Amino acid sequence: MPQWIFPTLSEILAHSDNADRTSGVSGADPLETSRDANSIAQKQLRAEREWFGAIAALQSLLKTSESSAPLQGVVLSAPLPVLSQPDLLARFSTWSFTANPLAILTGLPFQLLPALDDSDISEGTNATLSVLPGDPIAAEPFCLVLTRQFSLVMVLGEDANKAPAFSFSFDPDVIAQLWQNLRLRVMLMNPAHLKKLDALYEKFSPVAPDYRVVSQFSHTLLRHLPEFEEAPTLLRSQSHRHPHQSAAPAQMPESLKSLDVELLQAIAHEIRTPLTTIRTFTRLLLKRRDLPPDAVKRLEIIDRECSEQIDRFGLIFRAVEIETSATKLETTSLAPTSLSEMLAQSIPRWQKQACQRNLTLEVILPQQLPPVVSDPTMLDQALTSLIERSARSLPSGSRIQVEVSLAGHQLKLQLQSQVQDEKPSDHASGSYKHHAPLLKSLGQVLMFQPETGNLSLNLSATKNLFHALGAKLIVRERPEQGEVFTLFLPLEPAHSFR
Repeated sequence: MPQWIFPTLSEILAHSDNADRTSGVSGADPLETSRDANSIAQKQLRAEREWFGAIAALQSLLKTSESSAPLQGVVLSAPLPVLSQPDLLARFSTWSFTANPLAILTGLPFQLLPALDDSDISEGTNATLSVLPGDPIAAEPFCLVLTRQFSLVMVLGEDANKAPAFSFSFDPDVIAQLWQNLRLRVMLMNPAHLKKLDALYEKFSPVAPDYRVVSQFSHTLLRHLPEFEEAPTLLRSQSHRHPHQSAAPAQMPESLKSLDVELLQAIAHEIRTPLTTIRTFTRLLLKRRDLPPDAVKRLEIIDRECSEQIDRFGLIFRAVEIETSATKLETTSLAPTSLSEMLAQSIPRWQKQACQRNLTLEVILPQQLPPVVSDPTMLDQALTSLIERSARSLPSGSRIQVEVSLAGHQLKLQLQSQVQDEKPSDHASGSYKHHAPLLKSLGQVLMFQPETGNLSLNLSATKNLFHALGAKLIVRERPEQGEVFTLFLPLEPAHSFR
């Protein structure tokens, strides 16, 4: 589809650091030929499930203060109104964007009022705003809510990789940007209503919410998620294996599904939700210009730690989904991936993490890195997990080396450690003692390190995770230096034999 004159709301949210995406890991590049059909269908079902849960959470949130001072405000949505309860419709001015040609011709009912007293707020209820035929915003369900207590936007659209995703944000700056996007559409097609909408926006201008509002919304959304339905059997039977992938490992036993999946669902909900709330408010605070440098530094640490834990639990849960899938290759969609761009963003983060453990990370790259076939977001998180696994087994002062090279039609990435012995006498005599931390197995997927409290994937799950990403992981044990990880990634076909 050609680029539209204005960006969609999901495009704006996809490039925002303060949008919360509850749909898990992002998908693939928009090349349909490289997508797994069942994976896209599953993501669409999941995003829709979260969208309907968010609508229920929103209506619950808007009703919470009825006993004291009932909330009032403005709700803009597409393609249909999201509020249906009469008590809410009486207190909110609701506007719907539509591409219905009849709405363009007739200018469906608008009531322009001279005053904006609180008692008049609802009299613009269910007004319709027309958009140009073909404007993608009419087919992208969204809801923008403005009140004096908080502002919220929810979008059922696509992520940065054009995969189906549900996103929401309480950030006033993001909402102001989205409002300007919608205002341009109103100016183009509904100029007679611009003055009233501008007045309503000024009356209920975006504000940063109390942390309890964000927490309540997130928890209520999770409670209202509809039951998940599997993708249609037809899609599952018609999915295609990527030519670089081999046969999937055998399906895990039913006991793994019932124990590990339920356990990790509970962990993900109870840990990721408050972490997401903390990260949202941390990023809002970081936008302030009156913070002293030491406060900014601490907030950046909080933001980084929250992101790392959110990604870790997201990776663990996705690994369990892969382990318990009847056909594991259908759970991840693959696409041409720029490894050079991914590494440019990841290497500084990896080096910072290594420095915090008093380790040195060295990365050796060829002059040119051709694209590979994988899932960029999942690949980044899986590589980060490998580096963390290696770092946990090294004493202070040791070195981690990552070397990337071409190997025929594949790209080879090798990760190995160089131990710095903590006892000079042992080092002088050539005696190296590999530090192996105590690890306890949790089910058939997870490992637990009691001395640090870290959860990680076991080796079998890690290999299967990379297998689902189109790669092959080989692990070799060295008696004195620990594990050597060698990863082979398929090159994008156009670059395979250059």
